[in-house]
Amino acid sequence: MSVRINTLALPLVTAVVLVAGYNQSFWRQFVHATGGLGLPHFPIQAGMFLMLVLAFSACLALVNFRYIFKPVLIVLFLATSAASYFMNQYGTAIDWSMVQNVVETDARESADLVSLKMLASILLMGGLPSLLLAAADLSYPTAARQLLRNLGIALAAFAGAIILLMLMFKTLAPTLREHRDLRFLLTPTNYLQAINGYAKRKWSTPIVVLPLGTDASKGPAWNGIFKRTVTIIVVGETARARNFSLNGYTRQTNPRLAQQNGLINFTRMQSCGTATAVSVPCVFSALGRHGYSDTKAQSQEGLLDVLEHAGIDVIWRDNNSGCKGVCDRVSYVDVSQPSPGNPLCQTEECFDERLLEGLPELIRDAKRDLVIVLHQKGSHGPAYWKRYPARFRRFVPTCETNELAKCSKEAIVAAYDNTILYTDYVLSKTIDMLSQASLNDGVDTSFVYFSDHGESLGENNMYLHGAPYIMSPPEQRHVPFMLWMSDGFSDRGCKPEPPKFPSRPRTGHRSHRTCRIGRDQPILGKELRELKH
Repeated sequence: MSVRINTLALPLVTAVVLVAGYNQSFWRQFVHATGGLGLPHFPIQAGMFLMLVLAFSACLALVNFRYIFKPVLIVLFLATSAASYFMNQYGTAIDWSMVQNVVETDARESADLVSLKMLASILLMGGLPSLLLAAADLSYPTAARQLLRNLGIALAAFAGAIILLMLMFKTLAPTLREHRDLRFLLTPTNYLQAINGYAKRKWSTPIVVLPLGTDASKGPAWNGIFKRTVTIIVVGETARARNFSLNGYTRQTNPRLAQQNGLINFTRMQSCGTATAVSVPCVFSALGRHGYSDTKAQSQEGLLDVLEHAGIDVIWRDNNSGCKGVCDRVSYVDVSQPSPGNPLCQTEECFDERLLEGLPELIRDAKRDLVIVLHQKGSHGPAYWKRYPARFRRFVPTCETNELAKCSKEAIVAAYDNTILYTDYVLSKTIDMLSQASLNDGVDTSFVYFSDHGESLGENNMYLHGAPYIMSPPEQRHVPFMLWMSDGFSDRGCKPEPPKFPSRPRTGHRSHRTCRIGRDQPILGKELRELKH
């Protein structure tokens, strides 16, 4: 005898069962990440539970139709019970490589995993609810009415999840950023994403990197000049223009850069994305923000390749998480790993000054024109206090935990401003080094600095970065950009006009001189070949 079930609340009930009954590994890790069990941590843990239930309900409501919903739920219960068992039993997380292991494991290896406990668990958690559901008589109204009902439930649930996310963002964002492995523990989303990732890798067309600018030349600025050139490009991390005193910020976060003669500060620069994985490959590509996609960037050479085609040596030095494919075909040096006894390193990471180690000798001994890219750790959060040596803790009190909810906004901003103060020191030291090389080693030198993206520090209750670009706040997009040239490099044809603001004599805020910085052939778009400030 079948049981007649009204399907109005079935997505919500199913979501509660999935979130509560099949995610022990996720909740164990999440409770630990949020400080353990206890009344102070209950709101964020309960809020996360409710948010996941609403999000799952919204997704399930979209497939809640006659002849569709029941098979979907049966497959979901069976697959999720198996995933939950293996995560609980073996402590595994599920990503695309785990799916690859499952697909490529032979029968004998698979048989070693089968046990009575596994079968009992899958039968109880997957088979039993599937049998009950198969026997149930699901009651549906007309198709049109069901469609409207599903859309209403999905929109309401999704809106509720978004509201909860915004309310908890200050606490939740740092936790999820510091514990990225949580996404591999939340089922069924983990194995659905893993299957999708494996399928893309398995059946996608192999990426062929197309050459770009193989006929590139150094341009007229190099004609008849036999002095070598050295350019250092510093790629900042999570630095937002708003907190640079060069841009009018009240705190003196740029005392050293303010004293650098000839420094040109661009005040209206926008990032190419709001996360490093997008911004860095985008800014070094020939695509521009509107034309950028991961696939396009991966299938075409970029700026660093063009520089090498033109006969300029390129070295990428990294104190971050890698170059995101930008430096795959140039020299790469990783300085992010601590070395015993190095005063510029802590237990887990190194300060950005380490990027400058050995650079004077490298510049002096180079045989050809040279471009060096320095990829900073910069102001990466939420552990801002780890990004600078103790002597740069000028603005206090500082937030010294990655649980931002435990800190006042003032303490968070103070710690962040100290990272900008330290960046000011590192950048100024870089310019001093280039200026000295120009005098002592007879090379023409230049310096470029920009940040990959900005950062939210509590504005509208948003923290960190990574918001979708179309809805991202200006704090995540408005980034610093600076240019400095030795006299010899400037004499090659790039002589900025005097700045328009006498009160800031060392920053060319509104000068409109156009500086051509490469070949004239249209490899890169005009906006990428020219700097207008």
